[in-house]
Amino acid sequence: MTVHAIEFPCRRGSILIEDVLTLEGRRDIFIGDTGLIEAFGEGIATSCRSNAEHRIPGADLIALPGLVNTHTHAAMSLLRGYADDLPLQTWLSEKIWPLEALLSGDDVYWGTRLACLEMIRSGTTAFADMYFFMEDAARAVADSGMKAVLSYGFIDLFDPDRREREIAATEQMIAAIRSMENPKVQPALGPHAVYTVSEEGLRWCAGKSADEGLIVQIHLAETEKEVTDAVSLHGRRPVRILDDCGILAPGTLAAHGCWLDQEECALLGARGVHVSHNPVSNMKLSVGRALPYPWLRDAGVNVTLGTDGCASNNNLDLFEEMKTAALLQKFSWNSQTLLPAQEALSMATTAGARALRLGNGTLAPGQPADIILLDLNAVCNTPLHNPASNLVYSCSGSAVRTVICHGDILMLDRIVPGEEEVIRKASAAAADLVKRGTGSA
Repeated sequence: MTVHAIEFPCRRGSILIEDVLTLEGRRDIFIGDTGLIEAFGEGIATSCRSNAEHRIPGADLIALPGLVNTHTHAAMSLLRGYADDLPLQTWLSEKIWPLEALLSGDDVYWGTRLACLEMIRSGTTAFADMYFFMEDAARAVADSGMKAVLSYGFIDLFDPDRREREIAATEQMIAAIRSMENPKVQPALGPHAVYTVSEEGLRWCAGKSADEGLIVQIHLAETEKEVTDAVSLHGRRPVRILDDCGILAPGTLAAHGCWLDQEECALLGARGVHVSHNPVSNMKLSVGRALPYPWLRDAGVNVTLGTDGCASNNNLDLFEEMKTAALLQKFSWNSQTLLPAQEALSMATTAGARALRLGNGTLAPGQPADIILLDLNAVCNTPLHNPASNLVYSCSGSAVRTVICHGDILMLDRIVPGEEEVIRKASAAAADLVKRGTGSA
């Protein structure tokens, strides 16, 4: 592919993508210097060409809205491949938690930069993150040019003193991110789960969300043990606990949901809660049950897609996640027609954008110019009887050629500026973290 008249890296400036294939057919797309799509349609290139600072010929490309990863722990990219094929509790208590206790802000910065690089290279333009040292994560996101909704992992372990420290840490993170004045990076609240956060902590998060309009990210009904323990300790299932504490609201994004029952799915729909489906991580950690997608869909829940962290996935490729989600639902419910390709594609684009308040995730005038361009001539797109089918069932993120996030070109013809430094420094941070964790010289 040849790209004309672009100096790269390109941060903001009007862009004309000419004669590109979209799911609606061949179109021209004009992006204004505000980072919004100003025109989308057939034959508009002639009138827009004189106003375009940069031009991308689209004859050999497919244009899609940028993918949105609605659940991950980005800096866990440093733990990719460190602990696999282990029982869940062993994996957590003997491998993951001991290393996480040694994390530094610098580790989180380079781990997040590595995750952003991987997401950019596989067509993701925005993500939701919950972790620690989130001021450093915010710097990493800003330096990458992506969009993110970031939350500090609030874990009070039912201790009042610890709860006050978690509240202070959350307040500090929110203030720090807001002080950046970067509209691409937004703070959120991150109460971890009902088994790590007290009801007082959950109520504080619900109140803070309502008062300041902040998204709430939380893990919900991921395992059967989470549900049975909640009933044993609190006399209620996790969904009921969250509802009693005011967490279930239109600003809430709940991850996993594998052990929801049908009545709970209906309640989530009534409350306007968004759900992030993480099929690869849930299968790898053997949580024992697939997300009840038909119940959620029928209840009107906005179901999105997430990868979870690289320690439990081991990559951040949402193309792989789309295919896995579709296959898992078909297999689990014995239905060949469940979660068809177009629906899976919508989960990774429009549904994710809605959940993170990033517009409606479509290629349309007035929408953010979060656009990815894929190689039309790639093997995975040959032949192309049904573009949506190829994108979900055939392609991986390697088919993505160019990534535009709010009008900023983050990757051009597979080139991401600074990629070598990110890989080098993230590799060094990962090696040093493991060395500290194992005590090796």
